[in-house]
Amino acid sequence: MQTFLKFTNFMSKTFALWVLVFAFLAFQFPAQFAIFAPYIPYLLGLVMFGMGITLTFNDFGEVFKHPKSVFIGVAGQFVIMPAIAFCLAKIFNLPADLAVGVILVGSCPGGTSSNVMTYLSRGNTALSVACTTISTLLAPFLTPAIFYILASQWLDINAGAMFMSVLKMVLFPIFLGLIVRAIFKKSISEISRTMPLVSVISIVLILSAVVAVSKDKIVESGLLIFGVVVLHNCLGYLVGFFGARLFKLNIADSKAVSIEVGMQNSGLGAALAAAHFNPIAAVPSAVFSFWHNVSGPILANIFANIKNDDKK
Repeated sequence: MQTFLKFTNFMSKTFALWVLVFAFLAFQFPAQFAIFAPYIPYLLGLVMFGMGITLTFNDFGEVFKHPKSVFIGVAGQFVIMPAIAFCLAKIFNLPADLAVGVILVGSCPGGTSSNVMTYLSRGNTALSVACTTISTLLAPFLTPAIFYILASQWLDINAGAMFMSVLKMVLFPIFLGLIVRAIFKKSISEISRTMPLVSVISIVLILSAVVAVSKDKIVESGLLIFGVVVLHNCLGYLVGFFGARLFKLNIADSKAVSIEVGMQNSGLGAALAAAHFNPIAAVPSAVFSFWHNVSGPILANIFANIKNDDKK
């Protein structure tokens, strides 16, 4: 079991590498990876189930201890990233499919890798976990609503159908995970430690499928969309940090908010795009998933060298 856990840890730490490797393979051999496209919602459900069985009541403790910090983090997630996405889509005059794809990934909740990056940055990890959890639980309501408001000028959007999709792909698997943990609480702790490996495999397969079915469009607009995704991610970090400081949060909390705002649940973005729009709309999510796993460690290293204050 220890060997398997070491392998799981290795795969988690090298996640960005596997995204890059399998994206390349999917680009070269699209037919072999396109077969996973119909299973994208189920693969995302596995990721969310894994999140559910690892949650404890302690993860919600930060909400009650420091509600202001959690509120700012979650509000920043659902205000800053969608707003930046909308502005970038307008500034770069993106084609409709790519514009809605950028706005969709911007409207998603925080990604779970943000918790690891916050820990490495010496930020408030408990705050990061609380923000990820709350934003994920709010996603069925806020993601379709925000996306509809910002993206409906490009394409017709069925917010009700999207709400049901997020409910089935996010909320239901999380609650199922919570129930499984409650029933098998004595034996689930060992199993839950292997879930990061399941998450890595699932997300890699999701993004490989997106690349496979969108190969031609990636060739056509790859450089543009990569530039937009990099700007989106980096501006999210920047505005998140200084926004938190503006609201008088301490350095450790501001690091957590910055990373939480800048890193998205791109797997959800890819799944929703594939389910409701042209697969091309999933390309920004696929690129985002790779890029934020490159930028996250870089930012964590920078933040780790910034001394935390004692301000509460």
